[in-house]
Amino acid sequence: MALTLYVDTDRWRAHQRAVAAAFPGLVPVCKGNGYGFGHERLAEEVAMLGSDIVAVGTSYEAASMRELFSGDILVLTPYRRGEEPVPLPDRVIRSASSVDGVYGLVGSRVVVEVMSSMKRHGVAPEDLGKLRAALDDVRLEGFAIHLPLDRADGTDAVEEVIGWMDRLRAAQLPLHTMFVSHLSADELSRLRQQFPQTRFRARIGTRLWLGDHDATHYKGVVLDVTAVTRGDRFGYRQQKASGDGWLAVVSGGTSHGVGLEAPKALHGMTSRAKGVARAGLATVNRNLSPYAWDGKQRWFAEPPHMQVSILFVPAESQEPKVGDEMTAILRHTTTQYDRLVDL
Repeated sequence: MALTLYVDTDRWRAHQRAVAAAFPGLVPVCKGNGYGFGHERLAEEVAMLGSDIVAVGTSYEAASMRELFSGDILVLTPYRRGEEPVPLPDRVIRSASSVDGVYGLVGSRVVVEVMSSMKRHGVAPEDLGKLRAALDDVRLEGFAIHLPLDRADGTDAVEEVIGWMDRLRAAQLPLHTMFVSHLSADELSRLRQQFPQTRFRARIGTRLWLGDHDATHYKGVVLDVTAVTRGDRFGYRQQKASGDGWLAVVSGGTSHGVGLEAPKALHGMTSRAKGVARAGLATVNRNLSPYAWDGKQRWFAEPPHMQVSILFVPAESQEPKVGDEMTAILRHTTTQYDRLVDL
């Protein structure tokens, strides 16, 4: 029995088309685990959208994607000298975020990333003079800027891009194409109006594939149900049941990504208080599972196993039955499903 990803295919694809219409010339991003859908499935979707290019995270992903997609493939991770060489076709475009990286890509198709307020990687303004000479030996596909999602200081994302456009123009560097991330359609429109000779291409992943939350659902099937009374011992560690109810064994465990949680940036006292409360509950073995049953998210009875999770369902709830499915609120980018079902 399986952890299943159900996809309302018509709705999902309608959302994709709406995003593509709002961002002409978009570059679909298919990195990591393919946003929960896998590279093969997303390659098919990109082809249906009619895109001439797809972006992946690493050169290893590009090697895999070349068998799935016939257009150009942009590698987002910047090239570094000394990295393991991966045989790639000429339709693969490498990113570079330093002058040295550009020099290491002689003869290659290259997108140069500039340093944004993300401060993650990118060519700095003071290196633009050196960059001009390095570009003579590569085939420049354009520049790129990766912008932050939030702007706590109130700065304008468009103004940040304009600042870089002015720097590049002052350095007499070509501005035929600029790849951007995390801009709205309205913000892109402002840039296109100000720089009509530049083609702006939005690199979009999350918004494209996961922007309509109601188009996809994970569900785990109930494999076994055992009645327990308060104080009964169970599980690997022989813990005591906290009350009367049922232990429900549900498909989906650590190998699927169940129980994984990425650190979150907390803002405000409310979110911080909730974080403290969750941490306090965890110290007494109270961990909320991603599974919902009878209208409520249920607690893990014990930490998830490799392929299943055991949940405690209290007696006042509806009794789960073998074969029932429980909706699971899972993060697509860290989840590995057993099967995908198109509805």
